[in-house]
Amino acid sequence: MKLPFRLPWVQTPDRNPAPDEKALHPRPGTALALIAGEGEARWTGRSYAALSREGFMKNPVAHRCVRLVSEAAASIGLLAYQRENERPEHPALALLARPNGAMTGADFLEALYGQLLLSGNAYVEAVAVGAGGAAELHLLRPDRVSVVTGADGWPSAYDYRAGTSARRIALDGLLHLKLFHPLDDHEGFAPLAAAQVALDLHNAAGRWNKALLDNSARPSGALVYQPKEGGNLTADQYQRLKVELDEGYSGPMRAGRPLLLEGGLDWKSMGLSPKDMDFVEAKNGAARDIALAFGVPPMLLGIPGDNTYANYQEANRAFYRLTVLPLVTRTGASLSVFLGELTGEGLRLVPDLDTVAGLAAERDALWARVGAAGFLTDEEKREAVGY
Repeated sequence: MKLPFRLPWVQTPDRNPAPDEKALHPRPGTALALIAGEGEARWTGRSYAALSREGFMKNPVAHRCVRLVSEAAASIGLLAYQRENERPEHPALALLARPNGAMTGADFLEALYGQLLLSGNAYVEAVAVGAGGAAELHLLRPDRVSVVTGADGWPSAYDYRAGTSARRIALDGLLHLKLFHPLDDHEGFAPLAAAQVALDLHNAAGRWNKALLDNSARPSGALVYQPKEGGNLTADQYQRLKVELDEGYSGPMRAGRPLLLEGGLDWKSMGLSPKDMDFVEAKNGAARDIALAFGVPPMLLGIPGDNTYANYQEANRAFYRLTVLPLVTRTGASLSVFLGELTGEGLRLVPDLDTVAGLAAERDALWARVGAAGFLTDEEKREAVGY
């Protein structure tokens, strides 16, 4: 659509401009390349879909961190207690072992922890099925759930939207687990969002490598025509030179082919080499930042340059003690209240430390130390080791 007026500071070009002879015949010193200006950095959004797509589905470091934390946390067994008495037959344990007809307990918990890491939120809905009122647990995708607040600003219900359908869920029918968010009263903050800059840097490094392979014979630079005795390139020479650059020096199959220059032509490099950019170290630094946001020691991911822990075993023990166990403990506390109200019985869910392979050395040392304490009774020793 053409505008009915012309802005006074915009000059409208002629409809049929005459060919510019100077454009067809470059002057000495003319570069046969376009130099792009500096652009603004483009960052990945912090929504659940954006972080899942650019992080978990495209970035190997983020993918491995999420899988490592969620699988390790889901593998830790939970013990049920009523006050001080252990209840191995508690109905909540049976429900967690088989939350619904489509998932086992390990699948359910792994997906729950994965959603917490990628969104900062996880939603568990209790659904009554059958005539007997038996309950099933289902996970709702965080990007489909929104908090409904009342006049006082506190949550009063939840809205769930999938496609064109929408329904409202009462507060007592949904468990909302969330990680700490300093600026939001109702939503959690995803660990991967804190590593957004590092995530984009790592992904950009991979795209740069791929683009270099696809178009390695077209480096950053300019072909400058500087004849010794003056004169210009003819239009035919100019077009032939461009065609030769496109057809003879583009694509991965022509990578590294030497550029044959005629008299008066000179190549001026204008790009930074990977060494100048400190490419490898920048990529490894971004990978370490991603691992740091998830609480995964870089040594466990094989990222070079990390000497925080003396050996792999120590790094693995720190991973379980500082990252996995706090996540399982807080999740067990939230599930205790929700499932206790659902089953009508008091409940306290705690992680079974004897099933944590990464803490086997610590447990052995504890058992030896308590067993050698002759001043303790058998009941006190059992209590000291968690029984």
